Amino acid sequence: MRFLHAADIHLDSPLQGLERYPGAPLEALRGATRRAFVNLVELALAESVDLLLLAGDLYDGDWKDYNTGLFFIAQIQRLHAAGIPVCLIAGNHDAASQITRTLRLPDNVHVFATERPETRLFETLGVAVHGQGFASRAVTTDLSRAYPPPVSGLFNIGLLHTSLDGRPGHAPYAPCRLEALRSHGYDYWALGHVHAREVLAESPWIVFPGNLQGRHIRECGAKGATLVEIDRAGGVCLEHRALDVVRWHLLAVEIEGCTDLDAVHARIGCALERVIDQAEGRLLAVRLALSGATALDAWLRAEHEQLVNDCRGLASVHGDRLWLEQVRLQTRPQVRRGEADETLGGLLAAIETLELDPEALARLAEGFEPLAARLPAGLRRGEDDPTDPAVLRACLDDVRALLRARLLESDPR
Repeated sequence: MRFLHAADIHLDSPLQGLERYPGAPLEALRGATRRAFVNLVELALAESVDLLLLAGDLYDGDWKDYNTGLFFIAQIQRLHAAGIPVCLIAGNHDAASQITRTLRLPDNVHVFATERPETRLFETLGVAVHGQGFASRAVTTDLSRAYPPPVSGLFNIGLLHTSLDGRPGHAPYAPCRLEALRSHGYDYWALGHVHAREVLAESPWIVFPGNLQGRHIRECGAKGATLVEIDRAGGVCLEHRALDVVRWHLLAVEIEGCTDLDAVHARIGCALERVIDQAEGRLLAVRLALSGATALDAWLRAEHEQLVNDCRGLASVHGDRLWLEQVRLQTRPQVRRGEADETLGGLLAAIETLELDPEALARLAEGFEPLAARLPAGLRRGEDDPTDPAVLRACLDDVRALLRARLLESDPR
């Protein structure tokens, strides 16, 4: 018996702020979640799997229109024609309270209840699937505690959307303990919510497959689903299958010791050559981060637009296989702090105060609120939010380097 375990599809997830990046492949990026889902369906058909499990967040929220639901139904009909059943639960993004539009699903789809856990038996497969979806976006109770005991004589699968005991970057929804899942008596826990692939245990198997398609730079690397095969003796074999159509990559390039721009360009060009093949023919979306102490630091910061366009020129060698999303400078000048003048020393001391005093950093963030209110919504979220103390703290190294660059000028030309 073989089944596919996928989660966090986020169909038609809106990608914010792409218009800020000249030359961004908008259509390829915005259609990526759909094309990745098509890849999932085609894998299910090619492998003749017996079951498809979707562990929450099929949708990114309420549909903009019915096209999202119609697309899903069209793909599921292909599985219906092949006799492949689908089990799915709602997660925090597509909780029952979040979705106002609905369409009748094909008969091969079973959507688990949100009021209480239930069990779906596939006796011809020798499988019992237990699950419960989210009734609301913020479920703070441990849903797994109410999951029924395993069905004797069957391979028992728990379908659950959860943060477990907490994961960076993910809200603590439906929290539970790993040991509690281990001791529940199931053979496989098909988890969702965490976007990074993670095998937490092997006896029993407890797996986050990660999301199906990376949507931004915080979702780097290969994305896809887990193919599970159960032999007649009950042995379990897992294989991760990459299904993404756009792959995100954070490329760090060390330019320490570079004394002219030709040397910098050579290192960047070589680094891009090395990573392009890792995408295996997919579009590779790269954020370039330059680091290291260099005499060019001041010029690179003063002429950042020139640097970015030089890098885009280097990336263009690879045609539509590579898109350079951003160029980040994490370089520093080849100077010691003691060499800085009194003004620079005072500014650096002020920055250190902000690093060590959370209250001072919070006051600084509050000071940006009038500015934030005038910004477009896309510039007030995540790593762009100027009122978030964590965002400001992450910028302090850049501020420190920029001050050094402006007060200790250097020109490579």
